[in-house]
Formats: sequence, C-alpha cells, structure tokens
Amino acid sequence: MGQLLMGQLLAPGVSAPDFTLHVTPDQTLSLDDLRGRSIVLAFYPADWSPVCGDQMALYNQVLPEFRKYDAAVVGISVDSAWCHQAFAETRHLHFPLLADFEPKGAVASQYGAYRNGEGVCERALFVLDRDGIIFWSYRSPIAVNPGADGILDALDRLENQETSHGRT
Repeated sequence: MGQLLMGQLLAPGVSAPDFTLHVTPDQTLSLDDLRGRSIVLAFYPADWSPVCGDQMALYNQVLPEFRKYDAAVVGISVDSAWCHQAFAETRHLHFPLLADFEPKGAVASQYGAYRNGEGVCERALFVLDRDGIIFWSYRSPIAVNPGADGILDALDRLENQETSHGRT
C-alpha cells in the first residue's frame, strides 16, 4: 500500500496552477478562460463509476445554485474527451468535463489530487476566487460522494468575504 500514499492537496491561499485541457475532442478550455468569476474544480476518478455519476449528476442539478454565486463548475478526470462526451450526453450534463488524459493526470498532480498507484484522480474539490486563488479545498474518500454542501458553503463564505472587502 506504500505507493498509494496520498499527496497533499493544494491549500487555500495558493494560486491555482493554470492548465489547458480538452473539453471535447477538438476544443480546449483553460483555467485562464474562466478568470473573473468563482470556479469550482471537481476532480473525480472515472466517468462511468456509480459514485462519480451520482456526484456529477448532483452538480448538474444544483447548477442554478452555483450560478447564483456566478461560479463556473468544471469536472476533471483522466478519461478521454471522447469518453467525457458520451458520459455528458448520457447524463445530460451542462458543465464542461475536462480530460486530464495526456500526459495522464498531469493537472491533477499539480493540485495534489492524483492517485499514482491507481492512475486516477482523487475525489477532490477546489473553490477558486475571481483571481484564481484557492479559497477552499477538500478531499473525499474515493468511495464517497462529497455532495455539494461544502462547495455551496465555501462559495457563500467567499462571496461574503469579497463583499466585505468592497468587491461585488
């Protein structure tokens, strides 16, 4: 079990590493494209696993809540863009799924959210502020759907912090 030791997730206050990943086989999305709004990064192990499917479906259902905070939601796993496309269509997902596919897990590794022994992403969540600084990060046990409450709580606290600092 030695090689399964988990890395440290990037902590609040750290600037989120920029990345550009495929969102479809012929389109990419970079973190920089989303700057200026809050961003929710949801790293997850695999498209078709039951817990991941439920987790992404839940985020799809609560998209209106995320939008109240002007937050962009992005799912990231090591699946290919083709796999993501089929999964998103089947699940009717209305937010991008990014393929951390080649080199495998490179972005997840930068965030401390890659499981080397298994070759999949951790079930890890990050909320970034408008300047791309990590405000909140959380790792869930791989078999547990972390839900949306932690994200919504972090977005609420972030909005209150920005409002109290004169930013709206």
